[in-house]
Amino acid sequence: MAKEPDSTAETGFPPNLRIGDVARIVGTTPRTIRYYEEIGLLREGAERPSGAHRLYGQSEVERLAEVMRLKDLLGLSLEELKTLLAAEEARAEVRAQLRREDVVPQRRRELLGEALGHLDRQLELVRRRASEIARLQDELSETRKRVRRKIRGHDARAGGTFPPQPQPDEELGPLP
Repeated sequence: MAKEPDSTAETGFPPNLRIGDVARIVGTTPRTIRYYEEIGLLREGAERPSGAHRLYGQSEVERLAEVMRLKDLLGLSLEELKTLLAAEEARAEVRAQLRREDVVPQRRRELLGEALGHLDRQLELVRRRASEIARLQDELSETRKRVRRKIRGHDARAGGTFPPQPQPDEELGPLP
C-alpha cells in the first residue's frame, strides 16, 4: 500500500479523518461505512486502541467514494459491487507488476491476459445492468404509448371524433 501524504495541502484531506468526517465527505452515514467494512467492501480502519476513534486516510476516502459512485451509477447489489471492486484490485496488482522493468516478455503477456480477464468480468456486470436498464426503458416507452392512445381515445369520445388518429411521436417507436 502506498504511503499517504502527510499534509492536507497535498491531498485536500487531513491525514487522519474520523468516520463522521468521512461520511460527510462522501455523502453517507457512519453506519453505512461500518457495514461496508463488515461485509468486506471496505477495509476496516487502522488498528486502534479500545475506545479510540477509527481514523481514515485519503485512500480509504477515495475507495468509499468509488463504492458509492458505482452503487449509485450502476445500481449494483453489494455482492456485485464486491465482484467489481475485487476485479479492480486485481487489475491494480497486475498494473503494479507490469510497471516493473524486470518482467520477462512471456510473464508480461500472462499479466496482460489476467488484466483482460478482470476487465471482462467488470464489463459483464456493467453490460448486464445496461441491458436491464434498456429493457426497462423499452417497457416504459411502450406503456407511455398505450397511455397516450387511451388519452386520445378518451378525448376523441368526449369530442365526438372517435376513432382517434395516431400522433407522430408514437410512430417513431421508443426513445433512444
